[in-house]
Formats: sequence, C-alpha cells, structure tokens
Amino acid sequence: MTQRLQVLLDDEEFAEIRQVAEQQRLTVAEWVRQALRTARQHSPAGDPRRKLSVVREAAQGAYPVGDLPSMLTEIESGYVLDDLDAAPGSGE
Repeated sequence: MTQRLQVLLDDEEFAEIRQVAEQQRLTVAEWVRQALRTARQHSPAGDPRRKLSVVREAAQGAYPVGDLPSMLTEIESGYVLDDLDAAPGSGE
C-alpha cells in the first residue's frame, strides 16, 4: 500500500528542487523519495543506550586474540599468498 505525502514549499525552493531533479533525469517525486530514503538511512536508529553499551564493551578489549608474533606471521603469510596469486601465469 502506498501513502500520499503533501509538502508545502515556497516557489524558489521548489524551483531549485525541480532543477536538481531534472539534472538527474528524475521526476520531482522520485527525487524527493530518494532524498527521504537517504535521510532515513543516515538518521540514528535504535536505542542510543544500547549502542553506548556495545561501544563501551568493545573499548574494554576483552576479546580473545593471538599473541603478536603469531598474528604477524599470519599477516606476512597472507602477503606471500597474495604475491603468489598475482604472479604471472597464476590465472588472474
């Protein structure tokens, strides 16, 4: 089901929106829909207290990790594999 939304704009603002929509080869209605979707995606969602609690927990760094020499060895071996994959005749 769709809903209708009426928005009142002054002539100058509407003219600017129409011009931008035309430049993007969109109708004003489609331009407005896209602008609303973008605004909705960038607005904070969810409970801010929950987000803060997750950030605080993550900042404590109480997660299992390998020791530094092992991690560096794994990283270096990944670079070697990447170099081998990019070598001539490797299929890429």
